[in-house]
Amino acid sequence: MRISHIGSTAIPGIISKPTIDILMEISPDSDISRITAALKSMDWILMNSSDKPIFKQSYNKGYTKYGFAQKVYHLHVRYPGDWNELYFRDYLIEHPHVAQEYVDLKKQLKEKYEHNREAYTDGKEAFVSRYSEIAKVKYKDRYKISVA
Repeated sequence: MRISHIGSTAIPGIISKPTIDILMEISPDSDISRITAALKSMDWILMNSSDKPIFKQSYNKGYTKYGFAQKVYHLHVRYPGDWNELYFRDYLIEHPHVAQEYVDLKKQLKEKYEHNREAYTDGKEAFVSRYSEIAKVKYKDRYKISVA
């Protein structure tokens, strides 16, 4: 239903890992097994899948047994929704001073948690949630998709 470039690489002028994050929203009546098979046939690696409390799948491409390939991708497959990533991305694009605060936070967390990806991600959570909520008020229903 919609494909969006999300994550730090979608925000001009900020530092990021060389990983492209993609959000792919699919219809709730999609054949999940068919989508999964198609993505796997294109060398996407299913990293996790859950349907509770909501449906989510995460795929990676560009990871090798020797480390990262030249290009690395994360694909987030979900049903349509009011996803924080979309609001957060647009808010940071429109508010460079907040984007710089985010860069500063990421640098601090990288130094503290360089080899602990989970703690690094957890350390960003409050900042991302705060500005996502501000953006949702500002942008209202910008990303709602009507599902008939």
